[in-house]
Amino acid sequence: MKFSDILRDARGTADTTVPEGWMQGRAAFGGLAAALVYEAIAARSQDAPLRSLTTSFVAPAKQGKLERRSEVLRRGSSVTQIEGRAVQEGQVVTAALASFGSGRDSAIRVSLPSAPTFTAPDACQALPDIDGLTPEFARHFDYRIAEGALPFSGISETRLGGWMRFRNCDEPVTVSHLLALIDAWPPAVLQMLSELAPASSLTWTLEACHPLSQRSAGDWWQYQAEIEQAGDGYAVIQAKIWDADGKPVALSRQTVTVFA
Repeated sequence: MKFSDILRDARGTADTTVPEGWMQGRAAFGGLAAALVYEAIAARSQDAPLRSLTTSFVAPAKQGKLERRSEVLRRGSSVTQIEGRAVQEGQVVTAALASFGSGRDSAIRVSLPSAPTFTAPDACQALPDIDGLTPEFARHFDYRIAEGALPFSGISETRLGGWMRFRNCDEPVTVSHLLALIDAWPPAVLQMLSELAPASSLTWTLEACHPLSQRSAGDWWQYQAEIEQAGDGYAVIQAKIWDADGKPVALSRQTVTVFA
């Protein structure tokens, strides 16, 4: 099932479904879970721009029915804060808090750093589809590594970056598309391991840049992540995202659990 079809089916209803083809081991792909919760939240935003979304992956979401709940915590003159949850079998599996804020005049303006000078996508290494190793959800995306290496390469490099895009998706990009694209990348910490080991996102904060790029979700997007700190089985990874023209799109920060 295509990502655009999943979003369309999820809009306007409290309950939705995690379909086949979107699993990551025993759990649903985190980017999909985050996007589905965000869709429930955004329905109450009155179309204000998203400024920040913090998501906590409380428990593994399974394939099948997913109940979603959202609540407006406060609607101020410029900022609205909304909480959202996804529930399965009475257990919260994903929780999120979103802050929406209308723009206003300001004397302060600091731009995101310029996009890196990556080699063109066609000249970069593609993330391979290895049966039994590559998560099934990854087949919906196209990744090209321009910086760093494949997972379990055993390198000391703390950066991972390159190009990403949806396969078979020509819709204008939305926040939900970006959530899926960004989380589709393997955690940068995995390239430092020399043996197979699982890892998963624990918490994730996304800050969106406005106005949002008008490119298609199927166009190329640039991604650069860096491990800021790792130890005790956890890693903190920050990332920056630009469109193909170098326009800033989003900032990302994840706490990742690493079982190695």
